[in-house]
Amino acid sequence: MQVGNVTTPFGRRSVTLAQIKGQMRTAEIKAGKKADKWKVFRDACEARAVLGIQDRALAVLDALLTFYPDNELCEERGLVVFPSNDQLSVRAHGIAGTTLRRHLTALVDAGLIQRKDSANGKRYARKDETGAIEEAFGFSLAPLLARAEELAHAAQQVAAERKRFRITKEALSICRRDVRKLISAAVEEGAAGDWGHIEEMFLGLTGRIPRTPTVADLQQILEEMEMLREEIVNQLEIQEDSENMASNAVQNERHIQNSNTESSNELEPSPGKEPGAKSSQAIRPKSEAIKAFPLGMVLQACPGIRDYGPSGNVESWRDLMSAAVVVRSMLGVSPSAYQDACEILGPQNAAAVIACILERAGHIENAGGYLRNLTRKATCGEFSLGPMLMALLRANGAPGRKAS
Repeated sequence: MQVGNVTTPFGRRSVTLAQIKGQMRTAEIKAGKKADKWKVFRDACEARAVLGIQDRALAVLDALLTFYPDNELCEERGLVVFPSNDQLSVRAHGIAGTTLRRHLTALVDAGLIQRKDSANGKRYARKDETGAIEEAFGFSLAPLLARAEELAHAAQQVAAERKRFRITKEALSICRRDVRKLISAAVEEGAAGDWGHIEEMFLGLTGRIPRTPTVADLQQILEEMEMLREEIVNQLEIQEDSENMASNAVQNERHIQNSNTESSNELEPSPGKEPGAKSSQAIRPKSEAIKAFPLGMVLQACPGIRDYGPSGNVESWRDLMSAAVVVRSMLGVSPSAYQDACEILGPQNAAAVIACILERAGHIENAGGYLRNLTRKATCGEFSLGPMLMALLRANGAPGRKAS
């Protein structure tokens, strides 16, 4: 196949370098290569977005293929079809002449067909004495045969991307529904937490979904929505654990009060307690729960606590509380001091305070006394975890955010 066959001798039709490159590629078709023309056409339809062609252009390509007599594309049988514009228009469902020419050009530019013009620009076939086609002028389907594998691969990629888009979209829809239900249930049951702020975060994420999103858009929002769902679930689990601990504490207190085996010595402060420390029964939690901060924020302010989590990392609030028990013992904080902090601050915030104390361990002489002092301040409404976290965030070079 000659490159010069694409243009007329008078240069009426310009040829791009991409088209010349395509011609050179079709000239390298292996001898005997065959391809099902309708399979190649379906692959081209599937990959139309990659090829940059419209549906009407594919309708024109479909019409061109109907003029090829065999189902298999093969060089030995010739690959040039030579219908007139009127014939093409009829088989392309009555497409207008100007529109037809525009889409033929689009197919050429996309490298799906090639022009093979005669000297006078007409499309026809020259036959020999036996009536067999000796040479034809019109549109060559050789690019479809040459690119059969490439088009098949592109179609598979497009199908895989579409499947990934569908799966990601479904996962985001499910996650949105879960978060919506969790927030509604928490508000209806009066669960402690800044649910107004969480609601704003949820609406902010849903508002970022574009009208025509890409897979990357959906994946990013899905990851953030899953993090929000995890934070809500952890916060509700922590509250449930806290309620169970409070219930157990009340039962233990009743058991002690009803016991007849108490001695006067048992009412004295135990030697292991810090001087002036109050028992957990003397401390009463406030009616308003202390605000819980996001786990990510606590870990950013107190990265040292990660080393004491299960498997050397902290990935959930449950991991943080496990790490806090280890650190509490290491810092010399008594079990009663930590128990009091859990009852007043809540297990979630108490673990966060232990993480903060660990970060400042070099500046705190008595960690147990320091924790008890914070617990007493919390009963009077004089302690907030926010400023402590903000100070550590600034100390670690991380940008703090205002706590509402």
